[in-house]
Amino acid sequence: MSTTPATTASSRPAAAPVLDIDALLDDRSTEIIVCCGAGGVGKTTTSAALALRAAERGRKVVVLTIDPARRLAQAMGIEQLDNTPRPVPSVGADAGGSLDAMMLDMKRTFDEVVESQASPEKARQILENPFYVALSSSFAGTQEYMAMEKLGQLHRQALADGRYDLIVVDTPPSRSALDFLDAPERLSSFLDGRLIRLLVAPARGPARLMTAGFSVVTNALAKILGGQMLKDVQTFVTALDTLFGSFRQRADKTFALLQADATSFVVVAAPEPDALREAAYFVERLTDDDMPLAGLVVNRASPSARTALSAEAAITAADRLQQGDSSSVTAGLLRLHADRVRIIEREQHLRERFAAAHPKVPTAVVPAMASDVHDLDGLRAIGESLARQS
Repeated sequence: MSTTPATTASSRPAAAPVLDIDALLDDRSTEIIVCCGAGGVGKTTTSAALALRAAERGRKVVVLTIDPARRLAQAMGIEQLDNTPRPVPSVGADAGGSLDAMMLDMKRTFDEVVESQASPEKARQILENPFYVALSSSFAGTQEYMAMEKLGQLHRQALADGRYDLIVVDTPPSRSALDFLDAPERLSSFLDGRLIRLLVAPARGPARLMTAGFSVVTNALAKILGGQMLKDVQTFVTALDTLFGSFRQRADKTFALLQADATSFVVVAAPEPDALREAAYFVERLTDDDMPLAGLVVNRASPSARTALSAEAAITAADRLQQGDSSSVTAGLLRLHADRVRIIEREQHLRERFAAAHPKVPTAVVPAMASDVHDLDGLRAIGESLARQS
């Protein structure tokens, strides 16, 4: 999750255009920045650093984080993050900006959707249903969907009262960086699926559906799921039936919001094969879906060795020292240097390969810090490092 001061221009692949972070943050037509990528590459810290820098450059910012480490809340001077935006003290005021931070509460956000779309009685039936409790807490894709739902809520609020002019979103940690793009469609498809429609059919009343075949299906499901669970599911989908169209509509609006010119995606990756491969998939997906890509941040890159001594020369020198019974400490240091140079060269090769495959994707390379971020100064250092690329 940690990142720090910028690398020199020589450490960046020549073919990669530079990601101008300050130009992105200062562009008032940019209303949403979505930080995305594989898990464990520093999306949350990058999101917080971008939000802090934007606020201190005069933007009214809210950053939505997904399950951040407690130290990140402490770094922003907030005792606890929850589903309500909390102001980060003493940030941005001098420049006319502000910064609020919040952490997604998946179930509370789902509850808000139900409460806003159903009558009080219908909402109560849904919220108290055991199947709904399980669905809203642990259904595959729910976290990703609710992150996008909360984004929609924040955007509507920003338009309504002008409280924010920039929303920074840290996307959920997923096995695949593509999961959150698919989540709205996945959840609405589930709620609109054939099995759910079959379960809700009895409540709709057409006698022709209450056939022997239907009874066979429900009896089989009762044996698999248990009679009480099947009843809970049927009660839930019957109560939720009036909201099917709403879920589909909200999913479509969410996807349209992600495609809008006011949204910019920043793909975050580590200088590792799997993370850059995932980043490449994401860049291609964003392109295919006509979503606006700002660029790539390569996080935690190894700092330059700042020496002309190659790995091969260091190994040769170490071998000669050991053969001549000279200092084993010096030989060991030379071997450590060789290992570091090889890591730097490997990362450089990976970045060059990505740039060759995606030559139009602007890139910022941010070296790793010695320790994790623990305060606003650490987040500022990351933001300065990103901005210094240009």
